[in-house]
Amino acid sequence: MNLTVNGTAHELDGSALAPLLDVLRDELGVTGPKAGCHQGGCGACTVLVDGEPRRSCLLPAGYAEGMQITTVEGMGPPEDLSPIQQAFVHYYAAQCGFCTSGMLLAAQAYMDRGGSDDAEAIQEALAGHICRCTGYSKIIDAVAAAARGDSFDLTTTAVGKHTTMSNGGAA
Repeated sequence: MNLTVNGTAHELDGSALAPLLDVLRDELGVTGPKAGCHQGGCGACTVLVDGEPRRSCLLPAGYAEGMQITTVEGMGPPEDLSPIQQAFVHYYAAQCGFCTSGMLLAAQAYMDRGGSDDAEAIQEALAGHICRCTGYSKIIDAVAAAARGDSFDLTTTAVGKHTTMSNGGAA
């Protein structure tokens, strides 16, 4: 089986029926997709397959053969975050981080389809992604800002109450 993950081709001997999530995490060491509910309901395992969000816990790896698989690791390195990643940092939209990779990829797919800053449309695009930490408002604000094309000062969050600088503390 041949899989292309984050632009790198891999030839694998495993079962084409194995969940893509297991192949990514166990065989390729790609740990961005998280093993949440294993039933497709939480969204933590979301990856992009040819640009479309897919629940990797439900997707047989063989289905993705010949397609481009993108995980959060393929979005942008820490020194050059993608706009949606920058927005999540700026709006403090990631807290524990468990849902973050799936949320980021679903948001990226939404923006790639021409998504706007409309809160209702963002909610629909992220439906089925469960976050237990943020209450969703910061996530929706981040996606809206990225969809508008806002730029971000990554040394402070949008509300100015927290800083992302290495010394920490209140702004």
